[in-house]
Amino acid sequence: MTTGRTPLDEHRELNTDGTAAAGLCERAAEAGVEYVHFQTVTLTGRLVGKTVPARQLRRGLETGVQMFRSVLADLRTDAAGAPLGGGEDAAEFTAMPDLDTFAVLPWDPRSAWFLCRLYEPGHRPDGVGGRPLATDARGALRRLHADFTARTGLELRSGCEPEATWSGPGLERPEGHRVSPAFDCAAMDRLRPVYQRVVEYGQALGLEMIEGGHEGDDGQLEMNWLYDHADRTADRLVVHRTICRQVARESGAAVTFMPKAAANSLGNGLHHNLSLWRGGENAFSEPGETALHLTETGRHAVGGVLRHTAAMAAVVCPTVNSYKRLDQAGGFTPSRVDWGWETKTCAVRVPANGRIEYRVPDAMANPYLSHAVLLAAVEDGIKNQIDPGPAKGCGPPAAAEPFPGLPASLGEALELFTASPVITGALGRETAELFTELKSAEWARFRRAVTDWELAEYRDAGC
Repeated sequence: MTTGRTPLDEHRELNTDGTAAAGLCERAAEAGVEYVHFQTVTLTGRLVGKTVPARQLRRGLETGVQMFRSVLADLRTDAAGAPLGGGEDAAEFTAMPDLDTFAVLPWDPRSAWFLCRLYEPGHRPDGVGGRPLATDARGALRRLHADFTARTGLELRSGCEPEATWSGPGLERPEGHRVSPAFDCAAMDRLRPVYQRVVEYGQALGLEMIEGGHEGDDGQLEMNWLYDHADRTADRLVVHRTICRQVARESGAAVTFMPKAAANSLGNGLHHNLSLWRGGENAFSEPGETALHLTETGRHAVGGVLRHTAAMAAVVCPTVNSYKRLDQAGGFTPSRVDWGWETKTCAVRVPANGRIEYRVPDAMANPYLSHAVLLAAVEDGIKNQIDPGPAKGCGPPAAAEPFPGLPASLGEALELFTASPVITGALGRETAELFTELKSAEWARFRRAVTDWELAEYRDAGC
């Protein structure tokens, strides 16, 4: 058993501070909350957790809830049937709620939720008990970002552009209508029952929605909210996905974040808009400069992102299906590791002063993991002054590609991921290993599957 004060003890002390705990319990009672969900995030970005009756809220603030370690790998198993992330004899982890994430659910005012950080249980021996759980993606990003700021004096702020595709009665494009639905007002109006409720619920849960629009696929909607500290952006993204699924259930529609839901679709992306701040100053922009530009810090950050894009692909494009989105002619999905000013086919573009847009991630990325690896790539670029080269169209083409190219499959992406000490180091050994096991098992299942394409191509073929 651990002796002395542990991080778990510190979290419990925060949660049981007389004023904070009493105020939160009073707030829940005044809102009529009867149930509180203690939630955490798996490596694939799913929300899982337990539900606590509000009458036991004060106890839950102190004790947290216990869960199986293997839930963080979606209870998947290896080829021999052993649970990934911890077998039947592994100690459970303790999920402690962060009080500032408490929110009453607008679709069920009797219920509220927290997001949690995870810890080793206090009874574990050899100094392990009470430590932060290594495979907690949410808690790890918080720690990683704090360490990054301590080393560099910089803070990463981000805004994500989540795309999702909706289908259902009344959402279909009129038969014979072949003009692109991108930014089409009539197409957006067909999604009015969806986007109005998504905005309503988002605002109730702290997402300051700023704009949205219909994208290039039928029923494809992108909703954006204000950029913020990267930790909060990651939280808001998992909240947004939950809102979308709730609205789908209520409206009888279907929603998917699948990167490439149909062969002729453009696919669902998750562009990450990034900026670095030192106090109140944007480190990517020169004060008073109006022409589109990047500071040296910004250029080196771009260089780091490009240098590590191939190795980050398994994290930011984390599914078998992801690589069908990257492998398409036309559209605005990047197919090369390059950068440009306004060019929308580049992996990185500079759409406005003070930020860069990373266009490789797709809509199924875990935002805690994606921000973690981007922090590492950006820091490596700044530390080693990595030159991104000329922007696309602003100089003679290079004799050879300056950076490793995008992988063509999840299997190739995993090989590049495991070979990168910078990117695996960002996640930590335990998380990198579990992520690799989880995604390798997914790749193996796909390789064993017989697809509709194979049946159509070969079933009736002669020898």
